[in-house]
Amino acid sequence: MIFDQKLLAGKLVRRYKRFLADIELESGETLTAHCPNSGSMKTCTGTGWKVLLSDHPDPSRKYRYTWEMVHNGQCWIGINTGVPNRIVEESVRAGKITELKGYPIIQREKNYGRNSRIDLLLSDSRRLCFVEVKNVTLVEEDGNYYFPDSVTGRGRKHLSELMTMVDEGHRAVMLFIIQRSDGNLFRPARHIDPEYAESLERAYKHGVEILVYRAEVTPHEIAISDNVAWDLDS
Repeated sequence: MIFDQKLLAGKLVRRYKRFLADIELESGETLTAHCPNSGSMKTCTGTGWKVLLSDHPDPSRKYRYTWEMVHNGQCWIGINTGVPNRIVEESVRAGKITELKGYPIIQREKNYGRNSRIDLLLSDSRRLCFVEVKNVTLVEEDGNYYFPDSVTGRGRKHLSELMTMVDEGHRAVMLFIIQRSDGNLFRPARHIDPEYAESLERAYKHGVEILVYRAEVTPHEIAISDNVAWDLDS
């Protein structure tokens, strides 16, 4: 995903009410931007950290600017949870995710299960493949990536829906996209949401596939780079 505009630089003053962030621009002006991330954003909200914003001069928007990424002194971290779905679709179409090659039909946000929508529905003449995508931004002190960064009942529901798809004879994939480069192994955050960690392990044993890919995050582009080893024990 290439940004079609130059992102606006600033420094993080504070993030609050989940979806708002005050940003100090290089000019010294402070503005409020939309924060497209409902998680805790643990390890992503250091005061004074460099941030980049996208500009959306639509008069119908309450907040003109959207917070896209933050720099922790080591790397850029993509915090926009809407980005992974876009880069996964691009990567699948380009054949960059080996495990998801060979599906000529790719659909986004299709209704399925019990009042749910799957992020990506892949299909060929023989089988459907349901792909749920999650954004990973948390690195803990042990240097490993973790998901989720806060308790997520919605995430557990998605795993349950994927297991149902397996029962119906379809392929189901839980795909974690890591939008930062300073970690090592991926693990479920049992210390934050033990129920989600247990659900993920149960889903895997049930036949839901787990894929973990890292994205390279730069001020110009965010794109899938490599796969990451994972471990369900934490």
